This record gives sequence, structure tokens and C-alpha cells, in this order.
Amino acid sequence: MTSTINKPLDGEGSVQVKQDPKVNIEEGALVIAVYGKGGIGKSTTSSNLSAAFSKLGKKVLQIGCDPKHDSTFTLTHKMVPTVIDILEEVDFHSEELRPTDFMFEGFNGVMCVESGGPPAGTGCGGYVTGQTVKLLKEHHLLEDTDVVIFDVQDVGVRFYTFTSTLHYVMETCAALNIPVLVLDRPNPNSHYIDGPILELEHKSFVGMHPVPVTHGMTIGEYAKMINGEGWMKAGVKCSLRIIPVDNYHHKKNYNLPIKPSPNLPNGKAINLYPSLCFFEGTNVSSGRGTETQFQVFGSPFLNPEKFSYHFTPKPNKGAKNPKHKSIKCYGRDLRSSEVLDSINLTWLIDAYKYSSEKEEFFNPFFTKLAGQTKLRVQIENGLDVAEIRKSWQKGLEKFKKIRANYLLYP
Repeated sequence: MTSTINKPLDGEGSVQVKQDPKVNIEEGALVIAVYGKGGIGKSTTSSNLSAAFSKLGKKVLQIGCDPKHDSTFTLTHKMVPTVIDILEEVDFHSEELRPTDFMFEGFNGVMCVESGGPPAGTGCGGYVTGQTVKLLKEHHLLEDTDVVIFDVQDVGVRFYTFTSTLHYVMETCAALNIPVLVLDRPNPNSHYIDGPILELEHKSFVGMHPVPVTHGMTIGEYAKMINGEGWMKAGVKCSLRIIPVDNYHHKKNYNLPIKPSPNLPNGKAINLYPSLCFFEGTNVSSGRGTETQFQVFGSPFLNPEKFSYHFTPKPNKGAKNPKHKSIKCYGRDLRSSEVLDSINLTWLIDAYKYSSEKEEFFNPFFTKLAGQTKLRVQIENGLDVAEIRKSWQKGLEKFKKIRANYLLYP
């Protein structure tokens, strides 16, 4: 007696990896994008691809960018230490490291690096990815690379530092004549353009380009703008290709299926982030050290009669040493507030107005976030929201004209 087993089609039920037939790829270059929501096997698929390419005689370097640092587990059969952990061990003196300290050989010679997630209290993962790229560049480990694929979820805000990481990736690849492929992603804050334009004398890793706080562009469009505007060192340009998002437009409401960083836990925090992140440059907490990061704000220096909501920051996954740790902060709970389509300055102005510590309200980081000194002066001098917003308009109109040259979507 025999029985017949009906096998599923090859690949059925797994992550499907396909080349977009509409994308014209130069002869000799192979482009593969692995995409999908969390938990469906992207890391396993990437590892399988790396293994397959190694069997074809290719030199393969796989870089994991997940806070769980398990992207390369199936290749190495162990949880390798992350770049950020190793850098912390040497107090960020990268010159003390050797490639064998952070790069590990896996199956069939595949080299594996895990950047890891952002260190607690740092913010988004752009910093970590940037440190990884910097380390690879310092040790000349990208020079034999055929192509660099940039696949990172941005939130469309100038001081969310993935665009700075993108800048350095493009600049490095331009110097080494390596093409860059950007796998585009939707921008959850794409529905509005707002905020002061960064002045270049105040540029830093939290803001490198003369753009507003919310620029209304996808990461692919932004990459085109970095190239086209000559913002990289000596005006160099890199060989750039964008794999676009199907059926996307800038007014489309998009909720990220996975939080992009530990302190942006949900869509509400992502929407409030452009407005509340200014508090990072003040003595007011934006909710780090709570489970409502960037959905509340508060300070022990605010009048509890005006600000009845309170919380007490404590160390957690997103912040080892949060601002005002273990001290009761009075402020506002914004979880039920309306969805923003512009930057809200009222909360910042009110916090300054009712602070009992005006002399210590701002710190130097505020200028980096604002990208200029004017906003702080305007608030200290008592200008209202309308007057401040009016001062942004000329710069915003100029930026919108530049932005239009690089859009991929309506």
C-alpha cells in the first residue's frame, strides 16, 4: 500500500524574492530586494542568498541592522557581538579595533557584521548604522564590494539621522566607485512640509542639509536630492539607483508595521516626533524612560496647576539614564491629540513660558535640532506661533521648488 504526498510548489509559503522587471539593470549587476513585515523570514532569506552567492564564488559581506542582532545567526550559528557594543568596550576609539573584532566568518566564507540597535538613550538607529559604515570604511572593508544596498525605514524628519547615514554611505561609495541601490520606503510624515530650514553653519549629524524639519520626501527621493544638489564632499556624485514603492503617493496614510526605533513605539509617537523632539534640547522630558515616548512631555520645573498630567521617568529599554530619572515631571499627555499636519509650537512656547527655570530651559543641542539660532531667540523674546511660522515661509517656498526636482511620486 502506498500513499502520495502532494508537495507544495517550490518556495510556496516563504518570502518571495524577485527582481522588478521594470528596473533596467546594467549587464553584470544583479539586484535583489528582500522585503516584507516583521517575522516572515527576511533575515533567513538574506542569509540563504549570501550562502548561495558564496557557492557561486562571490565574496559576500552581510550586515545586520536589527536591534536583535540575529540577522547572521544562521550563517555563524551564534549571536555575534554588535559593532556598537564593541565600540563601547574601547570607549569609541575605533583605531584600537581590528576587523576580526567585529567581522566574523560564517558559512562558506560569508563575512558577517551586526551593527545592532541604538544604544539606550541615543535615539534612532541611524547613529548605529553610521558608526558601522564608518568602521568598515576605516578598515577598507568596502573596497571589494560590487554594490551597496540601502534598505532603512526613515520617518521623514531632518533630525532622525538615517538621512545623515545615507549621506555618508553615498559619499563613501562615490569615493570607491561603488553603486548604491536604495530600496525605497513610504514616509509616514510625508503629508506635510514644515519647520525652519537648517543653516549650514549649524549642521551636525542630527541635521546635515538645508532642509526643513519635515521634508515630505521618501528616503529614495532624498538620496536623489543629496546627489543632485551636490551636498557631498567636493560635490561628488555616486552611482545611484532607486527601487521605487508601488502604488504610493505622498498624501497616502501609512502606519509603520514595526516601530522604527525603541523610542518611537507607534504611529502616534511618529506623528508627534517632529514637534516634541525640540524638547530634547531643553530641560523638558519628551517621555523617554516611560512607555509613552514622544507622546507626552513634562518637567519638574513646570507649574502643576497649569500642567496637571505627570509621569516619572525610569530606566528602560529605550533609555538607561533618562532625563529627570526618578523625578516627577508635570506636563501634557498628547496620546488623544489630533493627527498633526504641521509642527506644533504651542507646546514648546507654553513650556518655556511656564517654566520656573527659564535660565536653564535651553541647552546647546536645541540649536542643532532647530538648525539655526533664531528659533530660540524668538521664543525667548515672546513671539507668538504665527510670527514664528511667518519667518519660515520664504525658506519653505524655496525648498519646495528644489524638492520638486527629485520627486518620484505624486
